[in-house]
Amino acid sequence: MLHSMTGFARESVETDTGTLTWEIRAVNHRYLDVQLKLPEDLRPKEQAFRQQASSSLGRGKVECALYFRQAVHQESEMQIDTELVELIGHRIAELTSKLPNVAAANPIEILRWPGVILQNDVDAEPMFEQAAALFGKALTAINDMRSNEGERIAEMIESRCAEIASIGATVRKRMPEVLAATRAKQKERIEKLDVEADPARLEVELALIAQKIDVDEELDRLDSHLVEIRSALKSGKPVGRRLDFLMQELNREANTLGSKSADAETTKAAVDLKVLIEQMREQIQNVE
Repeated sequence: MLHSMTGFARESVETDTGTLTWEIRAVNHRYLDVQLKLPEDLRPKEQAFRQQASSSLGRGKVECALYFRQAVHQESEMQIDTELVELIGHRIAELTSKLPNVAAANPIEILRWPGVILQNDVDAEPMFEQAAALFGKALTAINDMRSNEGERIAEMIESRCAEIASIGATVRKRMPEVLAATRAKQKERIEKLDVEADPARLEVELALIAQKIDVDEELDRLDSHLVEIRSALKSGKPVGRRLDFLMQELNREANTLGSKSADAETTKAAVDLKVLIEQMREQIQNVE
């Protein structure tokens, strides 16, 4: 089963001390890059959260933000940093003297200033345990989302593989006709030259031309790569890098098919193959 590297999850929980909320955003990346944004009280636990994320996620750039909104109890008295309020007041007075047309300061806005309202001390250890449990829930949610997206990508890849196999089978079926038409065209050109050709030498030249435009090997390798892709889709392991390599191999065979093309239909088939391969490659960039 494929897993996408992109996803989003948001989980919240109400505790006695306040509300904890995790937000996780993930995008594609060459390796696992976990970035954490934590409340000040939980900064010492960053490594523990990082290990928790690493044990759950494979690849991707993952931004994990934990927000804490402390509960306000009616029976508790609001504590205000009066020194900070006085300092803000002095600065407002200085600005007012220089800008007399500025509206008077709103006390409510001053209360919203960071640090003006003093937060009650929070016991970090219980808060960490609650945050870790919530983090596990959020990681499960984003993995579920990445798994669902991976299933969609796998279905798309399987569909494109079927189209590629169909194109390859059509080209293979037409090759005797293409070879015969090429042989007839070369004989016709020689006849127009009105020269006597050595039959044995002519057969050798025609055989060389047929060999140059024969694409059986390319079609065989194309089929082999499709088998590898389908096997990777069913492996249940992170296969993004392997699939990306197989896309390069498919593209190489499509390019060779186009360069060997001896008719318009084969050229069109090579172009169609490259379009399908590019569609798969774009989606595989998001696969773990």
